[in-house]
Amino acid sequence: MIRLKNEKQIDGIRTSCKLLSSMYRELIPLVKPGIQTIDIDYWVQGWIKKMGGIPVFLGYCPKKKPYPAAICISINDEVIHGIPCKRKIHEGDLVSLDCGIDLGGFISDQAISIEAGKVSDAVHKLNKVTNECLYKGIDAAKQGDRLLQISRAVEKHAKDNGYGIVEEYCGHGVGLALHEDPHVPNYPHGANPKLNNGMVIAIEPMINMGTGNVAILDDDWTVVTEDEKVSAHWEHTIAIFGNKTEILTDRLEDLLL
Repeated sequence: MIRLKNEKQIDGIRTSCKLLSSMYRELIPLVKPGIQTIDIDYWVQGWIKKMGGIPVFLGYCPKKKPYPAAICISINDEVIHGIPCKRKIHEGDLVSLDCGIDLGGFISDQAISIEAGKVSDAVHKLNKVTNECLYKGIDAAKQGDRLLQISRAVEKHAKDNGYGIVEEYCGHGVGLALHEDPHVPNYPHGANPKLNNGMVIAIEPMINMGTGNVAILDDDWTVVTEDEKVSAHWEHTIAIFGNKTEILTDRLEDLLL
């Protein structure tokens, strides 16, 4: 069931989203060659706690194993759900970060992809196009229209650039829980509800340099590309109103692209 949010609830979600984006602004300069991903997670946990929030990913358990960190850190061929560890980031890596904060019961969700040092032209283009796919989807999210218009917009821009689209994972409703209805796929598939005033959703293109085919590693979490080619991931939390669509998380691409 899709839960429509009232003005007070959206205010709370917006505040959580602004806090999450503020965290990213401070974190971005730290994500550079030489740092271990586990140290990024320690920093994130401390920052969120200091600000009075709860890292909503930490202990999240839709599977047998709860997710063991506050932030997902997925590098190169890792699409999503990469678990922080002693692995170091290297020059030329594409590092996708995905995080959410519970602030007084209001949930935010945002993902960005950071180019560590100098990346190849091909990796930079993938990152840029994936970010563009996100905004194509947001531009298609209008009150009274249908949800799969978002999916068509994302799919068209990715395919026009020759990239693969991850089909097994998608965006979702968010705000009062981390994952709510509806599913927001990155290709037209499944239910196609009308976009109504009060809907809060996370749009999150996961776009691959090669095919869209993915696999899950033995840790039961990390999703990788089957062909071992690079993947990029961008996400915003947005709210649908009768006369506008608002991006609740902040635009950060000017710091990254």
